[in-house]
Amino acid sequence: MAWETIQAPPGLQPPRPITVRAQSIPARHSFPEHAHRWHQMVYAISGVLTVAVEGHSFVISPEQAVWLPTGLPHRTGSLLGAEFRSLWIAHEAGHGLPTSPTVFAVTPLLKALIVEATAIGGEEDRDGYAGRVTELILDQLRRATPLPGALPWPRGGSPLMVLCEALYADPADPRGTEAWGRDLAMSERTLTRRFEAEMGMSLRSWRRRLRLFKAIELMGGGLDVTRTALELGYGSTSAFVYAFRTEMGCSPQAYMRGRGVDRLQ
Repeated sequence: MAWETIQAPPGLQPPRPITVRAQSIPARHSFPEHAHRWHQMVYAISGVLTVAVEGHSFVISPEQAVWLPTGLPHRTGSLLGAEFRSLWIAHEAGHGLPTSPTVFAVTPLLKALIVEATAIGGEEDRDGYAGRVTELILDQLRRATPLPGALPWPRGGSPLMVLCEALYADPADPRGTEAWGRDLAMSERTLTRRFEAEMGMSLRSWRRRLRLFKAIELMGGGLDVTRTALELGYGSTSAFVYAFRTEMGCSPQAYMRGRGVDRLQ
């Protein structure tokens, strides 16, 4: 199923020093590749974004954002739809921030500040409140924790897109490289080599990272640990907890408490 192209609204002004753009991205829609004369933070308060930059493509959840320095060509879209919140930050306001594209964790405070900045956008800053929100956002960006890697994603037109979209929709899908090779009209060896070349890891490793990515997304949306384990195809809750702890160094409950989510049972 093809993706549709969306354009940014016309007449947008450069940030002074921050502009927050709020836009809904429909499923399978993306902005064409472009660059800005200012920095950008790519983020969605809900839904998952696909981001392509410097020859790599990956997806990020509302727990993550991408920092894009001034002038860096990039493309952003969403497979299933997302509530996009793009922060444009004046080049001169970016001191102390990364000089290369960076994926980082979004704290509950930073998310709340982005929501507030969106709500007060366009209002006259008579008492300096908007300015204080802006400074807090910049402080939070400078304190943000870089993440070692997001979930890699195929570039547009790759036959691997069918495989990755299917597994994203159903992480419990049991098909391995042999079955997927048949479905994609490739030998198992060809699929294995192509997947590792394009994605930088084996299908098995990618599937493990996908399950972790989806676990955080599902639990962040309110699903409890048991239901999340079933959705991801684990044979038991304990198997899911073990896999999560092995990757993240803590239990799912402890991780989500640290992210400000208290509703897990």
